[in-house]
Amino acid sequence: MGLLLAAGAGRRMGTPKGLLRDPDGTPWVERSARALLDGGCDRVLVVTGAAAADVAALAAAVPGVRTVEAPDWAEGMGASLRAGLAALSVDEAPADEAPAVAAVVGLVDTPGVTAAVVARLVAVAVGHGPATLARAAFGGVAGHPVVLGREHWDGVRATAAGDAGARGYLRGRPDVLLVECADVGHGDDVDTPRDAAGTTA
Repeated sequence: MGLLLAAGAGRRMGTPKGLLRDPDGTPWVERSARALLDGGCDRVLVVTGAAAADVAALAAAVPGVRTVEAPDWAEGMGASLRAGLAALSVDEAPADEAPAVAAVVGLVDTPGVTAAVVARLVAVAVGHGPATLARAAFGGVAGHPVVLGREHWDGVRATAAGDAGARGYLRGRPDVLLVECADVGHGDDVDTPRDAAGTTA
């Protein structure tokens, strides 16, 4: 299952990042959702917040995607992650599919995360099941996406706060797997118009 966080107001960017588009007109939220799906996630949940209705409308263009609004999104990434995991915890899989055993958590502002990056993380999740904890690494530096096995969802929700997301839960744990992905993408996030101008995705 893919979980895409797209709730932020993008204050440094000047507009919610979920509304931004690539130079070819592709919405960031659509590109990111497709990377999760093409990388092997069977379904994707997009967490919205700022400009929720508009972001949800863009996400709806991608089959297999649904949205949930984080009511306290302004608190930061932690609130979005809590809302997403809460929704996944009660998610009902289609009749021909098993419930999600792990969530591949991506951010809408990481245009270098390709389907190939996601595929490597999905392979780890398949191998380790609901106990999975994994992070994409780029040149040995941990980044996003992050894989959270279902066994960890309650723990992550209990600790996610501010803009830290799952960082506090993952910090210092020896069972977090780093999955090197620098050869198939990059994890740079785009926070400002200057960052966006340098994006080649």
